[in-house]
Amino acid sequence: MHPLEHQVLNPATEEVVATVPAATAADVDAAVARATAAQRGWAAAAPADRARLLRRFAAVVDEHVEELAQLEVREAGHTIGNARWEAGNVRDLLEFAAGGVERLSGRQIPVAGGLDVTFLEPLGVIGVIAPWNFPMPIAAWGTAPALAAGNAVILKPAETTPLTALRLAELALAAGLPEHLFQVLPGAGPVAGDALVEHPGVAKIVFTGSTRVGKQIMAKCADRVKRVTLELGGKSPNIVFADADLEAAAAAAPMAFLDNSGQDCCARTRILVQRSVYDDFLARLAPAIEKVVVGDPADERTEMGPLISRAQLERVRSYVTDDLTAVRGSAPDGPGFWYPPTLVTGVCATAPVAAEEVFGPVAVVLPFEDEEDAVRLANATEYGLSGSLWTRDVGRALRVSRAVRAGNLSVNSHSSVRYWTPFGGYQQSGLGRELGPDALAAFTETKNVFISTEA
Repeated sequence: MHPLEHQVLNPATEEVVATVPAATAADVDAAVARATAAQRGWAAAAPADRARLLRRFAAVVDEHVEELAQLEVREAGHTIGNARWEAGNVRDLLEFAAGGVERLSGRQIPVAGGLDVTFLEPLGVIGVIAPWNFPMPIAAWGTAPALAAGNAVILKPAETTPLTALRLAELALAAGLPEHLFQVLPGAGPVAGDALVEHPGVAKIVFTGSTRVGKQIMAKCADRVKRVTLELGGKSPNIVFADADLEAAAAAAPMAFLDNSGQDCCARTRILVQRSVYDDFLARLAPAIEKVVVGDPADERTEMGPLISRAQLERVRSYVTDDLTAVRGSAPDGPGFWYPPTLVTGVCATAPVAAEEVFGPVAVVLPFEDEEDAVRLANATEYGLSGSLWTRDVGRALRVSRAVRAGNLSVNSHSSVRYWTPFGGYQQSGLGRELGPDALAAFTETKNVFISTEA
């Protein structure tokens, strides 16, 4: 294989799906120049025209949902049901962003002696660095609002999952978006990613990935006072109180950490259960873990597919050592990066498997005494992205929701992400917010203009 190429493997079979070029720093420089020229015309276009093209882009994506989903199954090992949702989410994000184009308005502020108005101006060229765990939707989280706000976008997908991103760029052109306005540059993080972060012509970086890499990107952006949005790691709690509907909580808990094979920053991998119902809850949960269907992600019946790579498989294995007590489900033998659903019990809250982000289908169950203890355990982490709590007490739901330091919480549910509500984390889970009604404004600069009316 040429050093400037990268092989994409099917995680379920380890077969080569495609070979794609790997962008160099020179490629990034040329892309920024093209994007800068394209952005000027895009920003000058009438808002209605930009909105119309984004809606057309959404319609073209909708026409290709099944194609995109099948591509995601092959390159990322996602179950076909998840992959269809992801492609549909790209469509929905584009439609939502298009609806905000003509509503991205400034203000008129009362002043003496004249008129004072504000404008929300596009930043210019936006660099979006997307992860491999949800390649399509997270790429769109940055791309859709950035385009809607009048910017150009250069998207660098993860090395392991570039195919859906490349196809989306083709669909954007087919929909009529200006050439070079939305470009995709596959490549290695330390090469193409760093070049994008450090380029003086890139006004903002949107990064989703590990906290370690996020800190490096933030430090590099600081040198140029470059804007940055970071969505990083998580170690989210699933808090089950004694007064909860235990049957519902136990039924929902498995896929709260097994969805996408646990490769989800929002995965509820710390299951905190009030001690008085701990044994009862565990008796309900363990059989549910064992029944999860793990297998061919293209099969409609499959609930969990493989991990993304051999490196990720070895990382997950390193956390579940032989001395731990664990309930395990099943996983296929043979080719592919398979790991069974795993529930670890009998560990302390500071054990690596309980404290660190495993990013695989592994959760720990920990007991707590009362509400205060539950909050203490939930907050005993450097992360703060998501979480759930199960209770029938509305007052408790509100108290605990306000006390847990996390950006996205669900009560009697595990739903974290909606494209029309804000998403982001506390502490080392990130910086800034994506999605929701304020997404477009995050890609603008506020300009204040005073016009004197005095003679």
